[in-house]
Amino acid sequence: MNKSAIAIVFICLVSVSYVAAQTGTPVELKNGQGEPVGTARLSPAKDGGVSVAFDLKNLPQGRHAIHFHETAKCEGPAFTSAGGHYNPDGKKHGLLNPDGPHAGDMNNFTVLRDGTAKGTVIAPHMKMGVDAALVVHAGIDDLKTDPSGNAGDRIACGIVSK
Repeated sequence: MNKSAIAIVFICLVSVSYVAAQTGTPVELKNGQGEPVGTARLSPAKDGGVSVAFDLKNLPQGRHAIHFHETAKCEGPAFTSAGGHYNPDGKKHGLLNPDGPHAGDMNNFTVLRDGTAKGTVIAPHMKMGVDAALVVHAGIDDLKTDPSGNAGDRIACGIVSK
C-alpha cells in the first residue's frame, strides 16, 4: 500500500472514531440543585460492556466514583431515587471483588483543579439499552467493598433511557 492509500485509511478511521464518539446515547448530568454539570455519551465498548465518554464541569477537584444505578430517576439533592447500583446478576460490589462486580461498576476518574473532567470509563459488565441512572459520587470507589465501595454521597446524576 502506498503512502496516499495509508493516509486515506487513517483519515477514514479517525473520522469513524470521531463520529462514533459524537453519536452514542447522550446523558445530561446535573448536580443536586438541578444545575447542569456536563454530559456523557454511552456506546458499546470495543471488548464488551458500555463505554462512557464524559465531559463534566463544576465538580469538586479530586478522584470520584461513577456507577450505573438501578432506577432511571435523578431526584436531587441526594439522588436516592436512583436506588442501588445496577446489579441484575446479584453480584457483590467492586471490579476487584472476587464475588463481583455489579454490572454498573466502573473505575474512578479525576476532576481537575478547575472542576472539569473529560475522559472515558468502561462498565465492562453493563449492557446498552438499559434504563438506569448514571451517578457521580463525592469520593473514590475502593473497588471491593460491598455494596457501594465506600464512594460517598451522590453529587451528580443523569437519566439513562433506552
